[in-house]
Amino acid sequence: MPTALITGPTSGIGNAFARRLASDGWDLVLVARQSARLDQVAAELRAGNGVEVEAFPADLTRDDARALVVERIADEDRPVDLVVNNAGFASPDSLLFSDYAAEDAALAVMVRAVLQLSHAALRAMATRGRGGIINVSSVAGFVPRGTYSASKAYVTNFTESLADEARGTGVRVVVTCPGFTRTEFHARSGIGTDSIPDFLWLSADKVVDDALEALRRNRVVTVPGLQWKVIVAAAKHLPVRSITRATRKLGRQTRDPIGPRTEHTR
Repeated sequence: MPTALITGPTSGIGNAFARRLASDGWDLVLVARQSARLDQVAAELRAGNGVEVEAFPADLTRDDARALVVERIADEDRPVDLVVNNAGFASPDSLLFSDYAAEDAALAVMVRAVLQLSHAALRAMATRGRGGIINVSSVAGFVPRGTYSASKAYVTNFTESLADEARGTGVRVVVTCPGFTRTEFHARSGIGTDSIPDFLWLSADKVVDDALEALRRNRVVTVPGLQWKVIVAAAKHLPVRSITRATRKLGRQTRDPIGPRTEHTR
């Protein structure tokens, strides 16, 4: 059985990856911060799919925890065939009023963890001549909007570079850049979404289907949903000030940065 390691698998897009891969017969290594919820999800996936599911509690804001995940990826006795870097959370809306510790924690999960885990995965997989890496970014990476957008811009750019380095090694690399994605995160966080038009919403399953299809086709950057493909293409030709003004207005209405909100390793 192939094995996939997924960060942030207990809700949202990460949980959709876990459910889809388990149903396809993949064994799983699930990395999340809250061990009780992690154990529950792992048990459900084992019972429902007859696959091996390893619960791996880790707080990705911590250097020592990330190092342990790297060790697991590099373990040649228990090879990991696919790494999905999905864990993340929303950083504060305004740098002017935010706490630095919160900003740094966001970067630890959405930048440093992606770098460390991708680095370990590429080295281990290239040695075997096969494997895959999927990094979950966001359309937020195409607009200037605080630490969240900056971190997602890094993930997209970094993954494109990673894919180029992986060429010829047998390792496929994908970055998915979804827009607003329906998960339980918004309701649980008390974030209003009434002002967001229905046509902008994606399902987590749609995001996963699109990412796995991109992996099969060896397509590096994917933006799921025709509506978001059009928006991203248009944004590339609009003045930065216009994009910033529009996203700031929408953010005030929803208290939400443009793009998917994934829970930090819960």
